[in-house]
Amino acid sequence: MATAYIETTIPSYYSARNARSILQASRQLATREWWDEGCSGFELVTSTETLNEAAEGDSNMAAERLILLQGIRVLPVTNEAANLARLLVATGLVPNIASPDAVHIALASVHHIDFLVTWNFKYIANPHIRERMRTKINEMGYRMPVMCSPEELLNEDEANWQPTEGNRRGNNRSSRD
Repeated sequence: MATAYIETTIPSYYSARNARSILQASRQLATREWWDEGCSGFELVTSTETLNEAAEGDSNMAAERLILLQGIRVLPVTNEAANLARLLVATGLVPNIASPDAVHIALASVHHIDFLVTWNFKYIANPHIRERMRTKINEMGYRMPVMCSPEELLNEDEANWQPTEGNRRGNNRSSRD
């Protein structure tokens, strides 16, 4: 079963009040549809970084975000992941101000996660730095996950996608109750 790392923008868009902006509203709708339809059948994983970020802000909204993440397997922050995150920042691929985003990328890479699902196109799924980031992560002996939005996964024919050898996981995916 393919795995998907859930970073903070996913529960944020899911639980946010309805947006007035067409772009934001479209992202909210795609996130809710992807989540409510079973997250493409992926085993979902996340991190303490995501949980900490989701707990920030308005207490009612934070509670909704944390409920959504409840029961999802939390990846351990290993020395390898911490070192890779520091390297991504040190090389300028991720700016220091966005160092938590480097943690998301490093955890998903070190733990061999297939997809990193995000709406963060500034620092995580940025097409202008993606290949340089992939090269650096590969040089360190890891494989960068496919970075994509829920909208992209809604349009994907998941039945034809197969994870690479060594990336299969058990079925521990949690759904929102």
